[in-house]
Amino acid sequence: MRVAMYYNNRDVRIEEAPKPSIGPGELLMKIHSSGICGSDLMEWYRIHKAPLILGHETAGEVVEVGQGVESFKLGDRIVATHHVPCSNCHYCRTGHETMCDTLLGRTRFMPGGFCEYTRLHAINVRSGIWKLPDSVSYDEGTFVEPLGCVLRGQSRARLRPGATVLVLGSGISGLLHTNLAAATGAGLVIATDIDGHRLEAAKKFGADLAFHAGEDIPSLIRENNNGRGADIVVVCATAKSVFLQAFNAVERGGTILVFAPTMEGVTIPLSINDLFWRRDVTVTTTYAASPSDCATALELIARKRIKVEEMITHRLGLSDTVKGFRLAAEAGRAIKVIIRPQE
Repeated sequence: MRVAMYYNNRDVRIEEAPKPSIGPGELLMKIHSSGICGSDLMEWYRIHKAPLILGHETAGEVVEVGQGVESFKLGDRIVATHHVPCSNCHYCRTGHETMCDTLLGRTRFMPGGFCEYTRLHAINVRSGIWKLPDSVSYDEGTFVEPLGCVLRGQSRARLRPGATVLVLGSGISGLLHTNLAAATGAGLVIATDIDGHRLEAAKKFGADLAFHAGEDIPSLIRENNNGRGADIVVVCATAKSVFLQAFNAVERGGTILVFAPTMEGVTIPLSINDLFWRRDVTVTTTYAASPSDCATALELIARKRIKVEEMITHRLGLSDTVKGFRLAAEAGRAIKVIIRPQE
């Protein structure tokens, strides 16, 4: 089968690899759509593992069914997540499923999503695969995992109806956060970015206001929010300056959700007294999505509550995967790039 082998962000080669074989309890998925995730572009995080086949936002068709599998059959349209917890450990029992050792290190697609076929392990079949409703396309299905991550993040931030939400960065994660916040009852929703096209996209997907990230964002928030900062600040950009904006833009008693990582090794100075003691600010993080997050995401997508179809800007065949990586890395007008391995 054809695979898109990743060597670095500028070197993705179409190569041949054996079609995966499956065992008892497993499925073979013919991949129809795979989204390029921002984490796929984190070269500092990926390069030491190269060459490898990336891609984890996948949707496709069941073409082989392993012995003992009864919940899926040939021809089923499915979406799969590569991160699956064990459901039995300390982390799973205390609501931290995405910190589960099984999820973090023992579940992934074989070989990946940017190829024609992938093997889904028994643990994925048990709790990490969902049938796509007829109303949801394969392309839309690729949003289940990233939207699940966003849902988990907003839950961790305890976003309540009427809250003022500031989303720093309007790439695909930022737009999903903006759209979800607006759809679930946030009050004033404000977005930032350095790209004008993405600022327009933020307004399209629910932002009441959109500001260039180079402006004095903390002051602009207060000018437009009765003198108060944001109740929830979601960091969806990796620049150190954005994190500093977040600390200055959050209101007393507010929450900063660190959704995006920085480059490796970046540290940020914090005033413990000013940020935490005097202002009672909560800083929280999130990683990945649990099966329940993904199930909820699929429901929102199926009911068209989140406008994922409109976020797709590019659809490319497998042979154009390197172009897809370039477009996604350059940002600008490329918001969501979908690879279609069967084309």
